Amino acid sequence: MSQHPQILRGCKKGVHFFDGGLDSKIDNFQKGQQWYRAHFPLRSSLGTQRITGEASPRYIFNPLAARRIYDLVPEAKLIAILRNPTERAISHYFHEKRKGRESLPIMEAFEKEEERIRKAKEIGDYKSGGFAHWSYKTRGLYREQIERILQYFSMNRLLVLSSEEFFTRTADNLKTVFGFLGIDENIKIGNLAPKNISTNQTEVSPDVYQYLDDFFSSPNEALYELLGKKINW
Repeated sequence: MSQHPQILRGCKKGVHFFDGGLDSKIDNFQKGQQWYRAHFPLRSSLGTQRITGEASPRYIFNPLAARRIYDLVPEAKLIAILRNPTERAISHYFHEKRKGRESLPIMEAFEKEEERIRKAKEIGDYKSGGFAHWSYKTRGLYREQIERILQYFSMNRLLVLSSEEFFTRTADNLKTVFGFLGIDENIKIGNLAPKNISTNQTEVSPDVYQYLDDFFSSPNEALYELLGKKINW
C-alpha cells in the first residue's frame, strides 16, 4: 500500500498504540496521543490528496482498542484482513515455537488454550504474555471482534477482506482497498510479492486440522452471516 503515491507511511508499520504495545511491562497507550501522532507525517505535508496510517494486527483482537481508536480518530477508515482461522492458529503456534514461547505439543496447546488464558481474560489483562501468545483459537473468532468495531464505526468505515483472496488476487484487492480509502484506485503497484513468510512450520497431523475445522465451523458461519458474504474457508 505504501507504494501508492497518495499514501505516506508512518515511521513504522505497527505502532501498537491502541493495544498498549508488545511489551507486557510497558503500556504505549499511556504515553498519550502526542506520542502516537509523532509517528506520522505532519498534516501540512499530507495536503488534501494524501493519507497516512499504520497496521497493528492486535488492534482487532484487543477488546479495548476499538473504543480507543474511535475516541482519538473517529474519522478513521479500518481494514481487517482475515486469514482462515485454522491456518492462522497453526501458523501462530509455529511462530510461538520459533520464538521459544511455546513448549507444548501442538494439539495439547490448542486443547489447553482456554485454561491457559482464562485468568487474563477474567481480569482484562490483555497485554499479558499468555493472552498474547497462546490465544491460538480465540484470535480466529472473528465475528465478535468485528462486532466490537461496529459498536463505534459504521460498516462503511470498515473493509473486511480474506487474506487468501488478497494474496491470490492482490492487484484487484488493492484496487478495492484504494477505492475504499478514497484515493486513485487505478494506480498500478509494481512489487506485489508477499512478505514475512514463516519458515519453521513442519507437517501437521490431519487430526489437528479436523479439530480446528470443527471448532471454527459455527463461528465461521456466524461471521459470514454478519458480513453478508461467504468466505471460502
